[in-house]
Parts: sequence; structure tokens; C-alpha cells
Amino acid sequence: MEIIRGKRSFDLDKFLTKPLFAHLSTASSEGPRESPVWFFWKDKCLWIIGTPVDTFPLRIDENPNCAIGIVDFDPATGKVLHAGFRGKATVEPFNSNLAKRLFSKYLGSKEKEWDARFKNQDSENVFIRFVPETVVVRNQSYNVNR
Repeated sequence: MEIIRGKRSFDLDKFLTKPLFAHLSTASSEGPRESPVWFFWKDKCLWIIGTPVDTFPLRIDENPNCAIGIVDFDPATGKVLHAGFRGKATVEPFNSNLAKRLFSKYLGSKEKEWDARFKNQDSENVFIRFVPETVVVRNQSYNVNR
């Protein structure tokens, strides 16, 4: 994985532990498609859950080339951190332990308090394993006091 860092960069691994939305871009016969997703960073890969109603796993099976953008933005402080990924994805079997780790990142460690939609995940779901080939890491923060 090649990481492209400008003059203003940040710690990518620390950034990826935050519960941020990622935007997964895939190809389709109608043109590019974008899906907001939650992710888990493990073994230098982004892991994303696909459900039976999601269409992005089907598109990935047809064309594994993807892009993912993740932004941490706070207008009150002017913080704008961006990581842009290009690489390939595969559809993998569901892994309940990995799913629990992903959901805990966003919903907290107390599974009994989670929304019912995120409890009792099963093998009808899949995982998307996205392997980055390049990552662009940019700190585009600005001063709000000007």
C-alpha cells in the first residue's frame, strides 16, 4: 500500500479507529455508485458489512475496483481530515466476531443496548474486504477565527 502524504498529514491508523462514515464508490452499468458505510480497519484492510438488500456486493463481484473516501469534519473547530483510498475489494463470508467489533466501534461495547437491527447478525450478510493500493492522506483544516 502506497501512502501519499502532503505537507499537512496525520496519523492514518489513529484516524481509522474513529467512528466515521466512509463513502464506498463502485462501478455499475449506469455509471459510478456511492454508498455510505461503516468500516473496521484490520490487517491493513477496510472491512464493510453488506446486507441482503445492499447492491454494492453484487457490483464488487462484477468489478472489484473501488474507491473509498473518509472525512472527519468539525465546522466549529475547522478540522478537516481526509483519507482517500483506491484499491480492490472482494466479497467474503460473514464473520460474527468481526461484525461485533465493527458495531462496537459505532454503537459502544454494550450489545444489549444496540438498536435491534444490529443485533443477531447472521450469514445472510457478507463482508467486503477492501485492500487499498494507494491512500491519500490530507489535513485540510482551517482557522475558524479569521
